[in-house]
Amino acid sequence: MESLVYRHERTLGRITLVLGLLAWVLILVATFGALLFYVLLAFVVYLFAQSALISYLKGTGVRITATQQPDLHASLVHCCGKLGIAELPEAYLLNGGGMLNAFATRFLGRNFVILLSDVVDAMERHPDGIHFYMGHELGHIRMKHLTGHVWRIPVLWLPLLGAAYSRAQESTCDLHGRACCQSPESAARAMVALAAGPQRWSRIDLVEYARQTVHNAGFWSSFHELTSAYPWLTKRLARVLQPTVTMPARHPAAYFLALFVPYGGRAGGGAAGFVVLVAMVGILAAVALPAYQQYTRRAAVAQAWQMGTEVRAALGAHYQKNGEQPDTLAEAGAATQLADGSRLVYDVDTMNVEVRTKAGVLQMHPVPEEGDGPVRWYCVAGTGMAQGSLPQDCREAEEE
Repeated sequence: MESLVYRHERTLGRITLVLGLLAWVLILVATFGALLFYVLLAFVVYLFAQSALISYLKGTGVRITATQQPDLHASLVHCCGKLGIAELPEAYLLNGGGMLNAFATRFLGRNFVILLSDVVDAMERHPDGIHFYMGHELGHIRMKHLTGHVWRIPVLWLPLLGAAYSRAQESTCDLHGRACCQSPESAARAMVALAAGPQRWSRIDLVEYARQTVHNAGFWSSFHELTSAYPWLTKRLARVLQPTVTMPARHPAAYFLALFVPYGGRAGGGAAGFVVLVAMVGILAAVALPAYQQYTRRAAVAQAWQMGTEVRAALGAHYQKNGEQPDTLAEAGAATQLADGSRLVYDVDTMNVEVRTKAGVLQMHPVPEEGDGPVRWYCVAGTGMAQGSLPQDCREAEEE
């Protein structure tokens, strides 16, 4: 079955998986775990969106079974046997509305294959052509394309890389579709219907069409393929006819321009890539900025608490020696401001010390021990300060 995998897919799969896992870890650490909330939110959105598709599919489409559309069911069984897929996915026939296509999807652990009616009608005179479309979608299931992308999501938008991995997957699935057909020509004949339509496909010269790949070497043609999820159909058909065929080299300058265009997914190329870039920046900002702001607030409060160590020590020593709080900070030999210039506000009645930080007012509150014991200090969030901004050590002192 290794011959059914396009030569670059394994390598690109490993690269995107390693980078994706590293990106997930970095984002999780950088956002102090806040990412988990957004992942959960994204899953809920996906759940509702995907459930709507599956519900529509089951409520509108025609399920392909041994008694309902038996010819299509026979094709499903044939292709699963050819590809070594033991468990048949659920398959449906759906009105294509003029579109010649098929697709595979997954929902809550169950795989689905959908054939659009127009492609089935187009293959009425070429039954073996259905095997190609069925096999192509089963290729996505067999290669776990429907699940593996979850771990790669953070890096699939990367210029060149994300689109290249998608194109490699499509080439792999074309080989799966080819394996289900009686001959390469039969598979290519089914594929050319995507270009020539439901009537003219049977009269297309396949070899002549495959030779059109020489026209894909120009700058703009190369650029748009480098930012696209699919190889040009001429190339796909040429590989189906001869998997080892050498394709014309792309224009070198196209790689440079494509390097600045994020991958926009299967819905589009360069223009969609810029939309993806804006969306990714927005998502990262929404996740990372609040976490970073919280981090800076905690750091500012922790710094103020640390710089107030000598002031607290002087006040505590004065109280332990004299049995009463001093009238002023100066009386206890304590500074009236911190090392960074922040002014201290002293309350003679409670010996409480306040300092204003970027995160709000920090209160350093004393608790004298019974007898001649030392004074314990803990922190309190004053005006404008959130409780979560307090340093952990003084919060633990408060809980004792």
